[in-house]
Amino acid sequence: MAPVQVGYAPTLEKFLKSLKGQSLDASVEALVYLLKRKQVKGAEPVANATARILLQVVAKSKWSDVDQLLANVQKTGAKLAQAAPRELVIGNIVRRVMGLIRDEATEDRTGNEFGSESVSDIQSLPGTHSPVPRKVVGTNSLRPLVSSGSFHVSKSLFNLLSAADPAESTTSGGSPTAPAFQSQSSSVHALRSEVIDGIEEIMDEVSQADDQIASFAEIQIHPDDYVLVHQPSPTVERFLVRAAAKRHFTVLIASSTPHLKDSSDVPYGSLRKKLGAAGVKAIHVLSSGVAAYMSKVNKVILGASAVLADGAIVSDAGTHLIARAAHEFSKPVIVLSGVYKLCPEAVYDPESAVELGDPSRGISFEDGVLVEGVEVEYAVTEFVPPGLIDTYITNLGPHTRDHLDDIMADHYKQEDVDLPLQ
Repeated sequence: MAPVQVGYAPTLEKFLKSLKGQSLDASVEALVYLLKRKQVKGAEPVANATARILLQVVAKSKWSDVDQLLANVQKTGAKLAQAAPRELVIGNIVRRVMGLIRDEATEDRTGNEFGSESVSDIQSLPGTHSPVPRKVVGTNSLRPLVSSGSFHVSKSLFNLLSAADPAESTTSGGSPTAPAFQSQSSSVHALRSEVIDGIEEIMDEVSQADDQIASFAEIQIHPDDYVLVHQPSPTVERFLVRAAAKRHFTVLIASSTPHLKDSSDVPYGSLRKKLGAAGVKAIHVLSSGVAAYMSKVNKVILGASAVLADGAIVSDAGTHLIARAAHEFSKPVIVLSGVYKLCPEAVYDPESAVELGDPSRGISFEDGVLVEGVEVEYAVTEFVPPGLIDTYITNLGPHTRDHLDDIMADHYKQEDVDLPLQ
């Protein structure tokens, strides 16, 4: 465990700033410590931190081939996933990076094989001539006619130019000399650069996901709608604020009020202020009483920390109750989630999604007699089955449950789906 300095409160920002000044092992241990202490939590911060540390693995760890690099990434990802087993986004980012490495390695091998070179690439070699396209008798198409003899000449010339002299390429013991080593080093350097660029693109995707999701707000929310949200996440808040710029509607904000008698904070005061400035009325209601308002609601909008392969979601405790009430009243339920939150795992234990938190938020320890007589469990997250959800809006647009498989197939390699991380 990383040592704690006096007066030092580690945060994600401080962790990211420290990456350049410490070793890879120290950076990994620091992030493991932050995840265990829940000083880095939530889908977007955890995804960003995971991507940053995997970038360090690619840049700083020792590897000479693709298999070693994949093993390094998987090993680091397993440490992070074990530190925060309920942060499913860790596994998503690890799988995305491993799929990226496989793609870049495949492109590199394909580009270096002679069979993948196009005819124009071969003909551009010194001593070759570009054939003149001729019209084929009996057809209306044009195609280059290359004789087998000229093709073999090009191939032989290519081999002569690319092959090294035996005396220069090997020593008396048959080991590769400097030119071969430099070629291998150059290939590793090129792959490292491509993978780093790809990881940076993943980080850009994570940071831009909320804005891209919010761009669909005015299509989903109509004038005079009554929209119910539950403990709105930053993604949901941005979605509502974007819709408020073009639409006038009413928001019902459902939440379970913390058991704090001396609390003077207005629940979601910042969001209500932003909506009020745009002329949108926001009303706070208790999540335990949403059924009384459901007949007037037009749609329910929920956030999610993870979306599973079958369409189920992991979200804040109380979400299941609201989704069930909406289903009984035939109200559409819309889930907002970035693509990086889509988990390819087909099998998931619903009970493992339930995270227990501080019980004092449900009952005050001032009630000594009651506290001593009961055992209080305060849930923080819970599982919502796919049958209660109608639409998923990602940064790629709105989707039905059946379309999630296609999205995941585009973003994950099949060999990484069952990757053991825990």
